[in-house]
Amino acid sequence: MLFGSPNQVIHPLRVGLKLAELGCFDDIVAAGILHDTVEDTPVTVEDLKRDFGEKVTAFVGGASEPDKSDTWENRKHHTIEYLKTAPREVLLISAADKLDNAKETLVHLKEVGDKHWAAFNRPKEQQRWYYKSLAEVFVSRIEDDTTDRLFREYKQEVDKIFG
Repeated sequence: MLFGSPNQVIHPLRVGLKLAELGCFDDIVAAGILHDTVEDTPVTVEDLKRDFGEKVTAFVGGASEPDKSDTWENRKHHTIEYLKTAPREVLLISAADKLDNAKETLVHLKEVGDKHWAAFNRPKEQQRWYYKSLAEVFVSRIEDDTTDRLFREYKQEVDKIFG
């Protein structure tokens, strides 16, 4: 198959759109659209640097998991710890990404109920830990109106999913 699911195309566009709606600079919006590129496609970091420049590539790298071969737990712990001190641009991209994932989760839960969790590498309880840990980090990093709106919206979606 040449392409994956429609969500693999639509998700990055929704992330970029959310960042644009928040008034983010073009480099942040572009990195939001490209955030899964290195993780999920044959595109390399060098390709991104050549086509989009150092800044966009750095933002994409910051919003990507460094080692997809590591365990789920280690990757998620790394993400949580990294976001505690990550640059604001990376934090915005990550939050917009996670917000879109949470919204998609809610849609899927309404369609199929708890069967939704079977599609993941880890069960609902571990997903709850990850989503809620991210919400705590995001809310702890609120520093202005933009981060306040985005991070609180993410927390609200997580609360809808997990209570």
